[in-house]
Amino acid sequence: MTIVYFLVPAALLLGFGFVVAFVWNVRRGQYDDLETPAHRILMDDER
Repeated sequence: MTIVYFLVPAALLLGFGFVVAFVWNVRRGQYDDLETPAHRILMDDER
């Protein structure tokens, strides 16, 4: 039962960390363009 006192705050802290990282990436524009990286592999490099 004492492990619950450790695991619950650890899980909440980890979850909060993931939410902060997600919000930070959304504000930086990480998820703005989801199609171009998938098509970039098909384009030839200009030399």
